[in-house]
Formats: sequence, C-alpha cells, structure tokens
Amino acid sequence: MRDAILSIRDRLDGFGVFLSGLCALHCLLGLVLVPLIGLGGGALLSPRVHELGLGLAIAVGLVTLGLSALRHGRLRPALIGACGIALMALALGVGHGAREAVLTIAGVGLVAFAHWQNLRTAA
Repeated sequence: MRDAILSIRDRLDGFGVFLSGLCALHCLLGLVLVPLIGLGGGALLSPRVHELGLGLAIAVGLVTLGLSALRHGRLRPALIGACGIALMALALGVGHGAREAVLTIAGVGLVAFAHWQNLRTAA
C-alpha cells in the first residue's frame, strides 16, 4: 500500500512538472505568436483557459508538495513551491496580459523546480 501511495505521489510530481511546462508554453505562445501572426488568438488567449490551467496547477502543486514534505520531511521544496503558487495566484488577479504572463512563468518555474527537487529526493 505504501509503495502505491509513493508511486502516485511521484506521478503527481511528474505531472506537476509537465503542467508547469504547459503553463509556461501557453504564456510564451500568447506573448509571441499571437501578436506576430495572429495564430489562435481566440482560444489560446482566452482568460478561461488561463484560469482553469492555473487553478489545476495550483491544486496539484498544493497537494503534491504538501504530501512530499510530509513524506521526506524536507521543507525547502514545499517553500519554493509555495512561493511559486503565490505568484501564480497573484497572476490570476492582475488581468490578462504581459504582467500576468511574467508572474505565471515565474510561478510555474518555481513550482516545477520544487516538483523536480521532490523527484530527486524520492530517487
């Protein structure tokens, strides 16, 4: 049973890294491709996509980073992740645009790094 729980936690950390990358990619594409070539502006820059994606990333980050801290007792990844989650939450409140993208990319970068640290600790 314990091994199954650890496997799920590791998968969630891996999913967290993947989801963080998708968030960063979404922001970068929104800042670069849409203004330059008008590609997918309606769907890609929809505030709803951003809100749902960040909400999911925040939830996965909170659960996984919290479980990992309880498992291995290292608070550093959880604290780094908490800073990233705070930036992501702040991004939800600044409105769609460059400030939001910068906050999101910084936040997901910190969260991805925290997930990566958890995966290294588990190995």
